[in-house]
Amino acid sequence: MVQPLVLIPGLLCTAALWRPQLDALADIADMTVADHTRHDSMAALAQDILAQAPARFALAGLSMGGYIALEIVRQAPERVSRLALLDTNARADTPEQKKMRQDFIALAGRGKFKGVTPRLIPNLIHPDRLDDHELKLTIIHMARDTGTEVFIRQETAIMNRIDSRPHLPAIRCPTLILCGREDKPSPLSLHEEMAALIPGATLTVIERCGHLSTLERPEAVNAAMRRWLGR
Repeated sequence: MVQPLVLIPGLLCTAALWRPQLDALADIADMTVADHTRHDSMAALAQDILAQAPARFALAGLSMGGYIALEIVRQAPERVSRLALLDTNARADTPEQKKMRQDFIALAGRGKFKGVTPRLIPNLIHPDRLDDHELKLTIIHMARDTGTEVFIRQETAIMNRIDSRPHLPAIRCPTLILCGREDKPSPLSLHEEMAALIPGATLTVIERCGHLSTLERPEAVNAAMRRWLGR
């Protein structure tokens, strides 16, 4: 049975983040990639996506997309038939993380936004993929296509997000928690924490994979999402 599936990209990511899934899962899911660029708060982003989404739908988000997905399921749990949280976490920013985002916003406001440069990529992908020119270009082009104004809105929303952990036990839909074993921005321990708090959640760890699992190891991610959609 083909079911509606809303996909939410991460910070500085576009629909290209989900291209392998859009190609591989079309037989079982009617997929749309949400626009997460227009607002500077998680609440407003969630409301905007809900306004565009089907009455009931499966929902998947990676990194920032996971933060938004958690806000969506908090606002409208009855509309989310199943939930996938990829390479993300349920915690609020620490003071140090918030200060770092504020510094990035200040730099961007002074016209020094550079998107994702080659020196930042080792924090996002597994060392095995550092010679993958096509993958690195995809990451750089997604950031370039996102641009300064959207980056500032997205960072503002991220650093002001709530701690979603108290709301996780209320999630009742089939939930997939997935991450790359070597995810640096969102380590495995944070996914184990979410899986322990969400009733019946399934934790899947993708080996030899960093933060951008959908692009780094699409076959393994597609297999996990296919199992999740069939639950």
